[in-house]
Amino acid sequence: MRNSVFLVSCVAALGFAAAAQAQDAAPAGTSTDISANGTAFRGFRAEVQAGGDRFMSQGQHDDKFAFGGAIGFDGQIGEKIVVGPEVSYWRSRAENVTNPLGGTYAQKSFGEIGAGIRAGYLVQPQILVYGIGGYVSDKQRAAFTGPNNSGTAGAFYNVVHTSGYQVGLGSEYSLNDNVYVGAGYRYSNYADHTARQRVFLSAGVRFKP
Repeated sequence: MRNSVFLVSCVAALGFAAAAQAQDAAPAGTSTDISANGTAFRGFRAEVQAGGDRFMSQGQHDDKFAFGGAIGFDGQIGEKIVVGPEVSYWRSRAENVTNPLGGTYAQKSFGEIGAGIRAGYLVQPQILVYGIGGYVSDKQRAAFTGPNNSGTAGAFYNVVHTSGYQVGLGSEYSLNDNVYVGAGYRYSNYADHTARQRVFLSAGVRFKP
């Protein structure tokens, strides 16, 4: 877990530096004011998310309602490109149960932490479409009760943090300079051969630079 938190912090720090550099590198003669091209997609932001979650493991899937949030920074390149880092958290209670060897094996997901870079295009000054990719770490529990390979009773209970990658896409609409709403999709693939898909709606606030 310590290594996961360290990696998330490093990715976020590098992304914030890159976004800030992109914002400072506006073309000569281009105003750096928020209203220069009529868009509010610049600066720090924070949002809440809620939607459908599908956790996949052992050839099964479990669909739950889940929620989370994200914080990020948007820098502009030229008039149309928005790029910046994002750190997110997603809370789910999805669980898949199978019955190997006559016993019960349950694999449950608790919470996912992600750090990535998103890049988007301003279709209109108030509408952004974007793609995102990065690193994720998911807290999971694996529990088994029943006979083992030798036929005798056995049981185990393990809590692990498994890491992987995440990709996704989404769109956002600015209601004004400070408030926005959005919708998105994420796919996460973890190192222990589990995966997650989620769709969500979001609402956030933006802080003027």
